Amino acid sequence: MLSARSLFQEIVDNDDSFQLFCSIAASGETQGGWENARIAALVPDGMRDLAPKITRHGADEDKHGRIFNALLRKRGLPPVPVPPETDYTMLLERRGIGLAHDKLRRQEPLTERDIVVYLAHSRVTEQRAADQMDMLVRYFGDHPEVGKAIRMISHDEDNHLAYCHEELLRLAREGHGRTIQQVLRESALAEIGIYRNVSLAVMGHMGRLLHWPKPKAAALAAGIRGMYAYERFSGWHRMVSLRMPERRDALGGVPVSTPEFA
Repeated sequence: MLSARSLFQEIVDNDDSFQLFCSIAASGETQGGWENARIAALVPDGMRDLAPKITRHGADEDKHGRIFNALLRKRGLPPVPVPPETDYTMLLERRGIGLAHDKLRRQEPLTERDIVVYLAHSRVTEQRAADQMDMLVRYFGDHPEVGKAIRMISHDEDNHLAYCHEELLRLAREGHGRTIQQVLRESALAEIGIYRNVSLAVMGHMGRLLHWPKPKAAALAAGIRGMYAYERFSGWHRMVSLRMPERRDALGGVPVSTPEFA
């Protein structure tokens, strides 16, 4: 019987699939760390109070990249190149979701609208990340090899999502509500399509590495497409709602270091 638990167990148990999984995850987190660091450096003067939180967001994502690379090192495995069709972060940028990298490479301050776009885009992608990590914690939080890393990353993703909710609600009260809702909707509808395509690509690579029979691969692809159909019809609404989180000021303070994964 196919299940998220059995699929992830297969991936973790095989060196080749584990190597690809961790490499994809590390690359995406490291890219997110760079993006947040650049945004923090370019925050407009009127929003400088956000810079420490954006910096913290980026530092957490850099940490996650180091964690995934450390999991590889513990098995004696080097990172492998990330297939372009599995690069979620790059594909989002190509669709115009979030802030373009060429803009972040300049030395020009961002605008207030840029920061709203960044937070709205993050609210969508952090929902995806938090949901995925919740699932992994449920099934593998006690796993001797990856459990500690999964729990740590999940805690951070929950903080990131809380931060996005709180800051977007504050900005909505300051008059950015219409822009926030527009960007949230555009980001969510684009993200679910990209996530479907990336999921199909990742499962295709995993299937070849793990020698899945055609019926199994076809069933997984059908499940991914079915989830996309649900999200396209109504599921995307959960990615655009805003509510005050229980965790307030979730990214206040300094980042929590992880020397055991350095």
